[in-house]
Amino acid sequence: MPIRRRDVLKLGALAGAAGLAPAFATAAAPAVERAAKPLDILILGGTGFTGPHQVRYALARGHRITLFNRGRRPQDWPAEVEELTGDRETGDVGALKGRRWDVCIDNPTSVPHWVRDVGQVLKGQVDHYLFISTLSVYSDSATPGQDEDAPRAVYTGPDIMAETRASLIANMALYGPMKAACEDEALKWFPDITTLIRPGLIVGPGDETDRFSYWPLRVRRGGDILAPGDGRDPVQFIDARDLAEWTIRMAEQRAFGAFNAMGPAYAMGMDQLLYGIQAVTGTAATFHWAPAEFLAEQNVSPWGDMPVWVPGQGESAGFSRHRNDRALAKGLSFRPLADTVAATLAWFDAQPEERRATLRAGIKPEREAEVLAAWRARAAAG
Repeated sequence: MPIRRRDVLKLGALAGAAGLAPAFATAAAPAVERAAKPLDILILGGTGFTGPHQVRYALARGHRITLFNRGRRPQDWPAEVEELTGDRETGDVGALKGRRWDVCIDNPTSVPHWVRDVGQVLKGQVDHYLFISTLSVYSDSATPGQDEDAPRAVYTGPDIMAETRASLIANMALYGPMKAACEDEALKWFPDITTLIRPGLIVGPGDETDRFSYWPLRVRRGGDILAPGDGRDPVQFIDARDLAEWTIRMAEQRAFGAFNAMGPAYAMGMDQLLYGIQAVTGTAATFHWAPAEFLAEQNVSPWGDMPVWVPGQGESAGFSRHRNDRALAKGLSFRPLADTVAATLAWFDAQPEERRATLRAGIKPEREAEVLAAWRARAAAG
């Protein structure tokens, strides 16, 4: 089951970018300094994965926060937060009319008409528009080392403005082209004041997909572990807290342009990730590294059965090798891997029993045992 470029683009549609540091010691979180100038910040969304981290960090920095969403996931905040309700899928953005903010951060949008509708209301009413995009906007997953100027995916359907969240869910191959079209709408309505932030896989506490959580949980369980490739395939991702906090700092800098927001700041292989996780869990585990070709024969899928990982060769050679120089130059930083692993495990352990019963990503234990048995048999046969 070789992985093809269109499959990689679909995988990217399910992802969001990168972030670790080489140390494995978990340090206490430093005190958050107040910003030099408090800002009035509008966050579209704000109650999903990265949004709550943005809100809490922005409040700690002294900013004033307004949230706009459907009001279906209320949260407790450490300070006063204004909350406006509406529904961008139906064009209900009236609560934003007649208001002005220093900054608008658009978190949840994958549908171009959502950007258009907000743009029609907020044009001239905000001084800075930050759009959270994705690495999936890039059309080429085979070329390593691409930067923010790489070619983007192009929508080829009949009417991009007729696409909806439902049509996207029905055809996730539209994700990259629709996100690219969202970027174009942002630049149309907010020329010269737009920041495009392009993460890949977003991880850490609060991740309901389990795309990263699988590995800390599996390594903590110990024993014989099926591991993909030879360990040298690259991985890139970002802790949701790093992404959220850097987004607020980008708002403070008024930094415009496009930025690949993933890490780490150095090349990391799958082996470094798994052995790093083991250093945190302290459990006895043996990793059995199986080549991509063998996994394909066994119908073990990259990204799904083996989360975080895609083969580092062929049409996916560039998938986890995007450049992040521009973001690093603007202060993107990454907390230690140990912090991400420990916080992910603590968050998962605090979930209800029914949530913890079945992981939403990763190979099932029974299937893993079957593949490991087949791998041992092949090794024994020489």
